[in-house]
Amino acid sequence: MKKSHLENCGNWFLDRFPLTKLWNDHMAQYYAPKNFNFWYFFGSLALLVLVNQLVTGILLTMNYKPDAGLAFDSVEYIMREVPWGWLVRYMHSTGASAFFLVVYLHMFRGLIYGSFKQPRELIWIFGMLLFVALMAEAFMGYLLPWGQMSYWGAQVIISLFSAIPVIGDDLSLWVRGDYVISDATLNRFFAFHVISIPLILIMLVFLHIVALHEVGSNNPDGIEIKASKDPWGHPVDGIPFHPYYTVKDIVGVSIFIFFFATVLFYMPEMGGYFLEHANFIPADPLATPEHIAPVWYFTPFYAILRAIPDKFAGVIAMGGAIVVLFLLPWLDRSPVKSIRYRGGIYKKAILMFVISFLGLGYLGMQAPTAGATIMARIFTAMYFGFFLLMPIYTRWEKTKPVPKQLTDQPTIEDRIPGWKATFCEMIKEVPVQKDGETVMRKRPDTSGIINVLIRTAKNIKASLD
Repeated sequence: MKKSHLENCGNWFLDRFPLTKLWNDHMAQYYAPKNFNFWYFFGSLALLVLVNQLVTGILLTMNYKPDAGLAFDSVEYIMREVPWGWLVRYMHSTGASAFFLVVYLHMFRGLIYGSFKQPRELIWIFGMLLFVALMAEAFMGYLLPWGQMSYWGAQVIISLFSAIPVIGDDLSLWVRGDYVISDATLNRFFAFHVISIPLILIMLVFLHIVALHEVGSNNPDGIEIKASKDPWGHPVDGIPFHPYYTVKDIVGVSIFIFFFATVLFYMPEMGGYFLEHANFIPADPLATPEHIAPVWYFTPFYAILRAIPDKFAGVIAMGGAIVVLFLLPWLDRSPVKSIRYRGGIYKKAILMFVISFLGLGYLGMQAPTAGATIMARIFTAMYFGFFLLMPIYTRWEKTKPVPKQLTDQPTIEDRIPGWKATFCEMIKEVPVQKDGETVMRKRPDTSGIINVLIRTAKNIKASLD
């Protein structure tokens, strides 16, 4: 049968580029564990938000002017005059916060399921390099609107480099390109934000995914599925990523887009957390804002910086809070990966870590009072204690036996009857007089609510024992 010209062109292309092999190796014939839960949505969501940031960023650069005298007005021009410019700008600003949110949740999943442990140390290192590059990208982009908080936030952060002995002053001058935050600073930050760091991010994402697909994905049980294979060489506990997980990710993406669009259209500033009120005022080098604080995703590390009385020691502590994350694969000495089979010590430790991280994030947004400083120091000690004491308590704790193959966990459909029963337990029907007739109305049942809370607390305690 004579081949069509289109088929001949397709074969010509495939003979010269291994598109089919790439598709099979990384999608159709890449076997992933069959027990992924909702925690595994956030990797694909991070990739989605990255694409959003790249596309909207390119669109914004078409009308943005990296000039100290025109930058703020160009942003206002985008918001007011460019067709759909307000939407593109809010997609970019909201996307920045969404990026950090999904990345933090993605990292937390790695903590609870041991995705950083052997043989996935390199995946974790690439992921942490991605996190650092993302922080640099966000910081560089933070200055570009040239608002009050952008200007003074950059002033504070860049001044931290001057705390480094010997080279500090020269390093600060090199970063700024001038003796103060000026047009030179804006131009070089624009170049890094638009060209240099995005290329680094794309390269690290590629390395992160290639390293992941080389050793295989982790799972909530922490079991290596490659250890058990069927006669055809496929993991017994694995399923092809496509179409099973591509369909599942579409569900996660749909839910994410719903919440993203809600924020985008109804509260893009998120009460000043995503876009600060001071950033809607042009930068004024002669008027310092009353309270200078970074965007919410930097505040945990900013609170650590402020908790240390010495400036240089504070810079070391802030940097150490990030560096210690790189050491996680070698700090954890537990023989098991997943939190499902760890002892109560690790569960309590990670609970204290979450409390400290959220507490530091809140305190970083507040004015530096004496009480807030004391609490920040306590939370800082808890933060570093989680990591630095890990070689001790992960070796001491008693772990549960790990099954040979993946376990079947209840699905959402399995949990719905229990949720209905719990809801029914918390309400009761009471007679109410309406238009001379007695009708039954549902009202909250105090005793039922108390029973549910007690039972939930007991279940949480049992999971930590």
